[in-house]
Amino acid sequence: MIEIFEILLSANFWAAALRIATPLIFGVIGALICERAGVLNLGIEGIFTAGAMAGWMAVWLGAGLWGGVLVAAFAGAFFGLIHAILTVPLGLSQHVSGIGVTLFATSLSYFIYRTALPDVSSPPRIEAFQPLDIPVLSELPFIGPALFQQTPLTFLALFLVLATAYLLYRTPLGLAIQAVGDNPSAVESQGLSVYAVRMGTVVAGSAVMALGGAFLTMSAFDAFFFGMVNGRGWICIALTVFASWRPGKALIGALLFGAFDAFQVRLQTEVGSFIPGQLFLMMPYILSIAALIFVARRADYPRALLVPYFRGQR
Repeated sequence: MIEIFEILLSANFWAAALRIATPLIFGVIGALICERAGVLNLGIEGIFTAGAMAGWMAVWLGAGLWGGVLVAAFAGAFFGLIHAILTVPLGLSQHVSGIGVTLFATSLSYFIYRTALPDVSSPPRIEAFQPLDIPVLSELPFIGPALFQQTPLTFLALFLVLATAYLLYRTPLGLAIQAVGDNPSAVESQGLSVYAVRMGTVVAGSAVMALGGAFLTMSAFDAFFFGMVNGRGWICIALTVFASWRPGKALIGALLFGAFDAFQVRLQTEVGSFIPGQLFLMMPYILSIAALIFVARRADYPRALLVPYFRGQR
């Protein structure tokens, strides 16, 4: 028991939790933006993979780290546009379209990787983002090493949480996005295009999702390899429900999952010889499911989520 409290009170533990949570923050914010406008984007898993591969490939080809981030965002926006066209003006099933985008984006990413590097046995390495050492702030007790010694993409993820909250609750565009997700006919009656708002939101949300994949290859690791996304996209969909489609709660949910994951790694080193390792790997997912069940019943979901809208519909 003493070892558990020592883990939870360690600055290194919370620094690791934030690193693990960073791709989830990008993903859940992207999913939240899409779903606030009434569109479920199950293409997130494939968009993660596309962002990871595109960003890493761009850096490997000489685009620079921030150039790679931009390329990853464009890759995510491209697949988001495909999903938006299929689900918004055409009104096709958001579930089927999202799964199709995931399969297409994942397969295309692997195909491009194998075509560009047909003979390599291990992926080439890049010079990834390094943790920042912010003067004064990084020297603060506990919070310094936990928060202020992260890579730039982690700070970008935290900034996007604040920016998304401001956009949704403090700007006319944010009010339009929320209205499109709740009552699209009322938005159209005010002279706004439901199609334009929904499609723009899905494209923007997908670009943010892809940054989660870019973090994996350009910050957490320094290469792209098959299977590295490892279901993070699906976790983000669950976290969006856990967060009740609110950016602040989305951040908390991502941090909780990151803490669960970091905790199981450290706990496994403490008592791993007595308990099967698979139990530790299951723990963050079991705790996340339990938290989702507890919260989902009271979640205030967008009323027009998953409901296609056609012009002139009442």
